[in-house]
Amino acid sequence: MAKKLVIVESPSKSKTIEKYLGSDFKVVSSKGHIRDLSTTGQYGLGVDIENGFTPNYVAIKGKTNVIKELKKDVKDSELVYLASDPDREGEAIAWHLKDALGIKDNNYKRVLFHEITKDKVIEAINNPTVIDDNLVHSQETRRILDRIIGFRLSKLLQSKIGAKSAGRVQSVALKLIVDREREIDAFVPEEYWTIKAIFPEYEAELFKYKSDDIELKCKEDADKVLNEISDTYIVESVEKKEKNKKSKLPFTTSTLQQEASTKLGFAAKKTMSIAQKLYEGIDLGDETVGLITYMRTDSIRLSDDFIRPTMAFIKENYGENYVGYVKAAKKNDNVQDAHEAIRPTSINREPNKIKQYLSNDEFKLYSMIYKRALASLMADAKVNQTTVVFDNNDYKFKTTGSILIFDGYLKVYKDYESSEDKILPEFNENGSLVTNNVESEQHFTNPPARYTEAKLIKEMEELGIGRPSTYAKTIDTIKEREYVTMEDKKFKPTSIGIETTDKLQEFFSDLINVEYTRDMEEDLDKIAEGKAVWNLVLDEFYKLFEPRVKEAFSDMEKKSPETTGEKCPECGSDLVVRKGRYGEFVACSNYPGCKYIKREVVEVTEIMDCPECGGKIVEKPTRKGKVFYGCNNYPKCKFALWDKPTGEFCPECSKVLVEKNGKVKCSECSYEK
Repeated sequence: MAKKLVIVESPSKSKTIEKYLGSDFKVVSSKGHIRDLSTTGQYGLGVDIENGFTPNYVAIKGKTNVIKELKKDVKDSELVYLASDPDREGEAIAWHLKDALGIKDNNYKRVLFHEITKDKVIEAINNPTVIDDNLVHSQETRRILDRIIGFRLSKLLQSKIGAKSAGRVQSVALKLIVDREREIDAFVPEEYWTIKAIFPEYEAELFKYKSDDIELKCKEDADKVLNEISDTYIVESVEKKEKNKKSKLPFTTSTLQQEASTKLGFAAKKTMSIAQKLYEGIDLGDETVGLITYMRTDSIRLSDDFIRPTMAFIKENYGENYVGYVKAAKKNDNVQDAHEAIRPTSINREPNKIKQYLSNDEFKLYSMIYKRALASLMADAKVNQTTVVFDNNDYKFKTTGSILIFDGYLKVYKDYESSEDKILPEFNENGSLVTNNVESEQHFTNPPARYTEAKLIKEMEELGIGRPSTYAKTIDTIKEREYVTMEDKKFKPTSIGIETTDKLQEFFSDLINVEYTRDMEEDLDKIAEGKAVWNLVLDEFYKLFEPRVKEAFSDMEKKSPETTGEKCPECGSDLVVRKGRYGEFVACSNYPGCKYIKREVVEVTEIMDCPECGGKIVEKPTRKGKVFYGCNNYPKCKFALWDKPTGEFCPECSKVLVEKNGKVKCSECSYEK
């Protein structure tokens, strides 16, 4: 019992940290969560509702051996450091480890690694704390809420309209997309016209008549102006102003996802996956080190440990006049401020110096994070802006120009922002200019734009729906459920997505909405702060929710399955399209009286023997063309996978290995070959 044991979530992180701590420590990984709610009890919720919402936890499938190994490690250790991620979910994982592994109160410490660097890891080990029960209860409440809403509403929708799932945050995000589509459908374009005078070096646009704003709603309005103006334009005013272009705030989880989407074309899920690797540690040849701080945060705060060397770095590399100021956070009730903003762990690890150790995508994301944090502490850029107003028979035309006179933070962040000079000539007030080149142009107002990933994330954050760490998963889910399609990188709801939203609004409009979801997030925050009792919050919710569900099961009309136009060869009833776990299939409408299922004649490729019945795992298309891998004895054997099996089995849990994102991974546990 000589060694001290450190338990982290990620295997790659464990290797990095063990190098820092030396031979007195053994660092192992739980490979994420080890337990979750069971699917037993009333409605399969895994929660004893009658006894204060007591949760019933069981080992996650494939984690039994992990727990067994961890128990051995705990038994052989004098002290255990629970070092799961530094957020509410990580706090809950630490509690589960302590409980499941039988660790006593006097035999553990809780440590928080906000960045994976040697100094900070050792500092965290030397300054341990204990598990925060309030944070655990907050996360536990979130999980129970999501389980109750997810299971009850998903079962309802599956039985009534064939939708795949519903969720506390997922369904509200989908509603935003559906509501926007309806705004677009209802939009009636309005005609308007613009007029501009064209000079050799610039253009001036009509914006007022005398002192009033002017609107040209039709060609007749535009023609009237053209008939009343002359070729001569009098310079009425020339206004020159020096304006500051403020340097950007450092990244939060939300703004990182938005910027990576618009500037790099990364989906939110991809951004978070790459950021996780940058946080956990990259091999730089002579050291393995985390390149960025913890990437789940909604704070813009930067530590003095970063600010001081970065200010010195700016002064040394760019000059005194480029040194900026520390941004103060605006008051925002949704911000938890548990962590710093996302930043590089060292300003001296410049992207180009370590490019050889990073993949192309890792380099792109790290460069953007590095430059954003650096730019946030640099001086504002300065622009000379000139606005010139011309008078032509009381019609006012305007042109503007701007010249960048000091690049400030754009010195490092210009790749992510456009800043082009628009230079105007010198003007004399009351001077006159002549042009007969005047254009009128017809336009029509545009409907509101569909949401991109970046815009949806921004909207969810501003409305207080969910938390930044959940945005990527939420978006991924509504895509996987086929509630939306992507057109020009924008969300368009499918018919089943619209129907799902409509049915939920018909029966749960006061629960599945922005306001209720935001209020629930505030309740979860109160639990985390010790200002609310977790099971009382659940009780209040359940008393409102469950009667509505029962009413919906009774009153929601069941959607008839789509007929194919064919008759059942066994009983003569209509054949219909039914939805199964792994896609759609054609079967008799007289089920269960007749159990006929139409066998689709498709080309199949045998992959391996079925591990459950000995049949053959074959490649199959769903009715909509999506490929999955299932047993040829379906429906007697329902074994199926979305990812292609390799024919090999996991050495840790004995489940099938699959090809996913260019890697070989276990279909059940977190093993990666």
